Amino acid sequence: MSGWSGRRALVTGAGGFIGSHVVEELVRRGADVRAFVRYTSRGDHGWLEDLAPDVRASVDVYAGDLANPEAVAAATDGAAAILHLGALIPIPYSFRHPREFVAANVEGTLNVLEAARRAGVGRMVHTSTSEVYGSAQRVPMDESHPLHPQSPYAATKVAADQLVLSYVRSFELPAVVARPFNTYGPRQSARAIVPTLATQALARDVVRVGATSPTRDLTFVTDTAAGIVRCAEADGVVGEVVNLGSGTEVTIGDLAVKVLEAVGRDVALETDPARMRPAAAEVDRLLADAAKAGSLLGWQPAVPLEDGLRRTVEWLRAHLDRYRPDDYAV
Repeated sequence: MSGWSGRRALVTGAGGFIGSHVVEELVRRGADVRAFVRYTSRGDHGWLEDLAPDVRASVDVYAGDLANPEAVAAATDGAAAILHLGALIPIPYSFRHPREFVAANVEGTLNVLEAARRAGVGRMVHTSTSEVYGSAQRVPMDESHPLHPQSPYAATKVAADQLVLSYVRSFELPAVVARPFNTYGPRQSARAIVPTLATQALARDVVRVGATSPTRDLTFVTDTAAGIVRCAEADGVVGEVVNLGSGTEVTIGDLAVKVLEAVGRDVALETDPARMRPAAAEVDRLLADAAKAGSLLGWQPAVPLEDGLRRTVEWLRAHLDRYRPDDYAV
């Protein structure tokens, strides 16, 4: 599709970590943004509350629930594109309450697909996750890597991805699947590896971590957001799955050392079995092949890991009151 001026983009999951950065990126590019957030009795719009006042003032916030097809359809009215990031994502929680993940991630995506189809939306971008691959069977992992979900969360994302691709084939819906690897940065929940390490290091003298040998491919959130937006803009990408990753892996142990260096405090690092996933659910290795993103989107990460960690730690230091380091497990 052409430029964003005069075009409305609906962002689901807009109050979340990546979603709020996608909203910022779209506003920067001149889009008319409608932000779909889950209704709460507090009237809370999530991380949208932290956007710069001029950005926040230009965003139309629509409160609803992805499980409600009427709400999704109403929010879709007038949208030229949908960037679908709304999902339930905490992996440990998915072991306890998998049904909630099916409702949010599978049924919610179905509602978005139906709304997009009926409204004749010009582009839908569905946000997947590298967790659908499971532990690497070969590296680097391109988009043809076998899908091997190792958690209920990952299984629901596989189902949602396949629903999206089926709508491309069955109804010619102009959809793209963006598949980020491990994203980190400001506003991320402390359930994730970088903020759980950093918030502990900022608040305590001992940092507890789960398994240290698994590797992750980390991308700073502004880069991930830019890649997702490019999926909504680029020609020749309908029906494609596109990895968004750095092509570099780091062990959790080495990452912990880098985070502690960014924090700048002398703290101890201890392994805590309580923070480990069940053995069969642990994803041991993730390493992206993002060549397709380069060729189709003209996208590649711009923020080096050390710089991204420094920026993340600075933000967390200023917002530590939002976090409870003892409440989260890696």
